[in-house]
Amino acid sequence: MSKTRLGYVDFTHVEGFTDYMDITIDCINQLGSQLDVLDVPAGNGLVVDRLNELGHHAIGGDINDARDGFVRVNMEEPFPFDDCTFDVVTCLEGIEHVLDGYRLLSELVRILRPGGTVIISTPNVMNVYSRWYHFLYGYPFQFPPHAMQHVTKERAIDRGHINPMSYLRLRYLLESLGAEVTEIKGDRTKKKHLLPFLLPVFLLGWVMGRKHRCREDGENVHLNKIAKHLSSKPLLLSRSLVLVAKKNKS
Repeated sequence: MSKTRLGYVDFTHVEGFTDYMDITIDCINQLGSQLDVLDVPAGNGLVVDRLNELGHHAIGGDINDARDGFVRVNMEEPFPFDDCTFDVVTCLEGIEHVLDGYRLLSELVRILRPGGTVIISTPNVMNVYSRWYHFLYGYPFQFPPHAMQHVTKERAIDRGHINPMSYLRLRYLLESLGAEVTEIKGDRTKKKHLLPFLLPVFLLGWVMGRKHRCREDGENVHLNKIAKHLSSKPLLLSRSLVLVAKKNKS
């Protein structure tokens, strides 16, 4: 992030390559070569530059005017692209900054070609540390109220972390838009030294929540996939969650 604290600058930038960026680029490379990719919000262009170096056709979208080659994209508004324009769309650490996550996701899916991939990273509010943090403070880790900014139409700036997006909510919204979650990944483990205290609490909750992992009608295949993700290392331990979904071909 910018050295100035989030919430007190017009825009925040990641100054160097992060784990979630590397994970995203690896995912894109596994999908194929010379792919048409949009990265939004593109920040200072680190992901776009790396993808282009690797032979993809990547462009950045943002409102921060950090790069002359960026397309101006406001994540609160319709994107200036036709339907089915890109093979891959990435939204890294962006969705938590907007008022309406569903509207943003609908734009990300709309501009994807059938069978295309959307990759989203966001602060992982479901990791065991954030659950404990929420219990203590009343809000998830990385979403302090003092860092939120109110934005007027006349001044498009960073709102800060205003919109916690859980894995469950992201999955439900993407499925409602015709995109299937295929995998989740995570970056570095948050607060490793606390795991001996936090994991037993999770295990107790997992045992108590068994009744929520089955349906009365017996249609549990979809629910089993969700349960597998809920108990996975990326969701339980990572600071940022990276979610990969494919747009339906029909």
